[in-house]
Amino acid sequence: MVQKYQSPVRVYKYPFELIMAAYERRFPTCPLIPMFVGSDTMNEFKSEDGAIHVIERRCKLDVDAPRLLKKIAGVDYVYFVQKNSLNSRERTLHIEAYNETFSNRVIINEHCCYTVHPENEDWTCFEQSASLDIKSFFGFESTVEKIAMKQYTSNIKKGKEIIEYYLRQLEEEGITFVPRWTPPSITPSSETSSSSCKKQAASMAVVIPEAALKEGLSGDALSSPSAPEPVVGTPDDKLDADYIKRYLGDLTPLQESCLIRLRQWLQETHKGKIPKDEHILRFLRARDFNIDKAREIMCQSLTWRKQHQVDYILETWTPPQVLQDYYAGGWHHHDKDGRPLYVLRLGQMDTKGLVRALGEEALLRYVLSINEEGLRRCEENTKVFGRPISSWTCLVDLEGLNMRHLWRPGVKALLRIIEVVEANYPETLGRLLILRAPRVFPVLWTLVSPFIDDNTRRKFLIYAGNDYQGPGGLLDYIDKEIIPDFLSGECMCEVPEGGLVPKSLYRTAEELENEDLKLWTETIYQSASVFKGAPHEILIQIVDASSVITWDFDVCKGDIVFNIYHSKRSPQPPKKDSLGAHSITSPGGNNVQLIDKVWQLGRDYSMVESPLICKEGESVQGSHVTRWPGFYILQWKFHSMPACAASSLPRVDDVLASLQVSSHKCKVMYYTEVIGSEDFRGSMTSLESSHSGFSQLSAATTSSSQSHSSSMISR
Repeated sequence: MVQKYQSPVRVYKYPFELIMAAYERRFPTCPLIPMFVGSDTMNEFKSEDGAIHVIERRCKLDVDAPRLLKKIAGVDYVYFVQKNSLNSRERTLHIEAYNETFSNRVIINEHCCYTVHPENEDWTCFEQSASLDIKSFFGFESTVEKIAMKQYTSNIKKGKEIIEYYLRQLEEEGITFVPRWTPPSITPSSETSSSSCKKQAASMAVVIPEAALKEGLSGDALSSPSAPEPVVGTPDDKLDADYIKRYLGDLTPLQESCLIRLRQWLQETHKGKIPKDEHILRFLRARDFNIDKAREIMCQSLTWRKQHQVDYILETWTPPQVLQDYYAGGWHHHDKDGRPLYVLRLGQMDTKGLVRALGEEALLRYVLSINEEGLRRCEENTKVFGRPISSWTCLVDLEGLNMRHLWRPGVKALLRIIEVVEANYPETLGRLLILRAPRVFPVLWTLVSPFIDDNTRRKFLIYAGNDYQGPGGLLDYIDKEIIPDFLSGECMCEVPEGGLVPKSLYRTAEELENEDLKLWTETIYQSASVFKGAPHEILIQIVDASSVITWDFDVCKGDIVFNIYHSKRSPQPPKKDSLGAHSITSPGGNNVQLIDKVWQLGRDYSMVESPLICKEGESVQGSHVTRWPGFYILQWKFHSMPACAASSLPRVDDVLASLQVSSHKCKVMYYTEVIGSEDFRGSMTSLESSHSGFSQLSAATTSSSQSHSSSMISR
């Protein structure tokens, strides 16, 4: 498995030239890096004007590895080749390094870059990326990987210290300023001499490689590195190391790398729906910084949030009065660590009455609003206390808990709420203080604990009776001044006292069922299942020409092909087949087929866009400006792997890919809207449409269905 590393942006508040002077002092050896024994210059090139300086070194490393492993490998030292390309004109330094020792068994590549800060030319930015691929190593592949990652992580931590050490050394020698590179002075012979000088400098990139070849350097020594270069961008594009420490906490270099790589993936695949950095970090922590696992649960959560409009729940949903009166919970100051404190008097709450009066969905939505408010309070406390706060503390008072709280539908609702919260708000609970636990509590705990993550369970502190008042109790976590009055404290707590919900507020089973369905399906997005041989299609009738069809859909499962067709006549209403497999609504999404099998493409209907292949996890937004009235059909079709043209036998990759979709079922979540062309520009801001290859009309498009469109796919 290839191990990858990507650093955050490290900012030095010193000019580029001074940083370069400090960097050069690391060679030929650096006492601050014990494993760096020495280095020899292999090749060196300087341009005539001094703007370009390329130097290639062979570095000798004494890797801290077991003596037995070194003896088996037959080496005492490991050699790396490092090529530094300094462009004083552009004020950049690109560093490329790769291993020379065991290059047929282990592949190590590193790329570093020093550039000028985009917002302050007197500051310098640094980034680095690396990859490690161990093909084979005498059966010690796992050991070598651990040693390599440990050594690399250690050197990353020292990187900034080393530069700052040599900066202090320069300052002690009285060097606090290094002038910028300037072109050699040339006596102007005419008014155009200065411009010709600029042209000469601009063409230097063409002349230099030829000269470099004469000096023994390859032409690519001066060209842009083949590996992706880390380019310093705006704060929205990259994460700054100081920002991470201030707002996200102390992370190891590998944890920083996981955060940055997952964030970059989200930027590429989920345009306009990127969670905040602290929330991405929560998902990584929940999966022990396993990027693949964290990405999987985060994508599921993002789809869930979008489908149920969770991002807007605080602004668009008002809790029913029953909840405001009888739900015995609320926010109450903060704990000693600055975490927001939520108080829940579960023992005083009539769970049966709330479920009978509101149903599961209203309770679930209320809990979601509490969690959203918790995220908001964490952000506020991070600013107030000047340190990262990403979770909250929950204080649960169980006084009054009895067997009526074990009412089966109530426990069922609780388990479902726990399941939803665990999946979508990981690592938000910093500590759970359970006070005055009665004898019946072990029964409830036995029912609930299997649904709670192990990491979350370790944050539980349970106190029976008045134990919370003794050593190691409540005072260790909450200041005395804010302990609620019902716990013998001095602070008045505005949390509702709960009590029995009047039976006059109860709903019938039918009312609750209808209410629950309404709450759960209250979303502008619809779900659809796409089967092999059974696409999902929706019909849009256009009366006025130049109307705009807009769409926004996510591919939740499998790969699909998205098509848009136009017909002058309306297709027949969908018929349900005898098996009920298609053209019906189901919990997994509906499937409707509109295009009749007897219809012929080009005669009965025409394709107005080239097919767009969309992979699992992609989000697509776009629009289509119609030129003709009629009936437009949006189609999501199962994407089958193409057969190998060179052979009748299937390729191994095709077989493996087909096995991954063994059910031949895909799932999409979509939203469409038709708006007038005059209102199009303002209405499309939320869809973030932009022109792409999908905007081009198919060559086979007929004149009766010509259109303009724009579409954006986020991969």
